Amino acid sequence: MIFPLSRQTPLNSNETFHGALLGYGEWESGRAPSSKTLLSCYFGVIQKDMTGLNTPRMDANVVVLGTDNVGKSALTVRFLTRRFIGEYGDIESIYSHNIILDRREQTLNIWDSPSTSQDLSPESTMYEKRLHWADGFILVYSICDRSSFNTISKLIQNIKAIKDYAVLEKMPIVIVGNKRDLHHRRTVLSEEGRLLALSADCQFYEVSAAENYHSVLMVFHGLVNRIRESRTAIKKPAGIKGIVKSMSAVFARRRTDSL
Repeated sequence: MIFPLSRQTPLNSNETFHGALLGYGEWESGRAPSSKTLLSCYFGVIQKDMTGLNTPRMDANVVVLGTDNVGKSALTVRFLTRRFIGEYGDIESIYSHNIILDRREQTLNIWDSPSTSQDLSPESTMYEKRLHWADGFILVYSICDRSSFNTISKLIQNIKAIKDYAVLEKMPIVIVGNKRDLHHRRTVLSEEGRLLALSADCQFYEVSAAENYHSVLMVFHGLVNRIRESRTAIKKPAGIKGIVKSMSAVFARRRTDSL
């Protein structure tokens, strides 16, 4: 399937917004898209490197997950374009976006998809592909929807089951409570989101994709920092603390399996 993304809008002197075609042939065949596919099926904001730095570009794959109508696409497009668009169709999209953070260039490949309860099931083949593909995760719920918040814990459990994060103190996962502007309809307290993130070693933000671009920007920048930290931690020797944490995770899994 191929979907046209036709909009072309200049943003400012350092950014250009590009529309292109997005294809799914390689996903449907069971293969992750090649770099050629990501470049030819491109839709994103390219930031020109005005720093003159020669530091190597880093690539990271990001998956945005959550139940229906929590604002996943609105959050993603707000980050890419600085604009808020409230209505989206059921289109699965992969965006490529270049940023410079802390004087280091980073390319983010962002997988945004409409989710149903079936899509978020561990038995879903496509859902498992997303988890394996990703280097980092943005888990979105609506502060107006208690059930969407309850789903976040399940998503974290599924991610931990697929990814080996036992040696990491800070997992490359960001929890986002969206629709902060609808505070009069709030059913999930900010403290609940913070406590969940603290218990799961994740980062937490509460934002309004509709009203505030900079808070959305902080979400993605925060995840990039976590991805960088996780890669550094994996490369370094585990050390006593890491070994103890790994052994604890192994024994915890064994106890769970024996029940």
